[in-house]
Amino acid sequence: MKHRIVIGITGASGSLYASKLLQMLFTIPGELHLVASDMGWKVLAHELQAKGDSFSQFVQSLTDDSPPATTITIHDDHDFFAPVASGSFRTSGMVIIPCSMKTLSAVATGCSDDLISRAADVTLKERRPLVLVTRETPLSLIHLKNMCAAAEAGATIMPASPGFYNRPLSIDAMAEHMAGRILDQLGIDIPGMARWGD
Repeated sequence: MKHRIVIGITGASGSLYASKLLQMLFTIPGELHLVASDMGWKVLAHELQAKGDSFSQFVQSLTDDSPPATTITIHDDHDFFAPVASGSFRTSGMVIIPCSMKTLSAVATGCSDDLISRAADVTLKERRPLVLVTRETPLSLIHLKNMCAAAEAGATIMPASPGFYNRPLSIDAMAEHMAGRILDQLGIDIPGMARWGD
């Protein structure tokens, strides 16, 4: 099947990474299931000065210039009847971007009290790729232990830490390169992405 990816957006700083990842995924045929936590939407709206009064309107604004090549479904973070809450709903994997330390803790301990953490729990139990794009500094011992527990359960911990070997000329370029590296973890290749040795 074409890729079917779940994207969770939580209340950590780093909304630009999520925006760039979505824009890349919109160009690839497939299926996207998006979930933003209440705080995830508030932080995104603040950091990106988002158009519209809701996450749905923000997503729509990203596709105003050209229609997306992918099917987009937005789920409420409190809706445990959403298909992504079940392991029988097959997906290609999930990315939580940015991943707050609260959400990391929920994933590490299996405490599924919202749709994002439930979908992550399902992703792990079904042995599908789960990428946690954590965004916090400095890290406490609690954070590090939670990262270790999530990694031991099968998640990929991918801190929002862009490289500089491609000599980025803007913050956008840094975020785009990071988004491309995240898609590598899902086996999705973005043509033209700068790679070491190319």
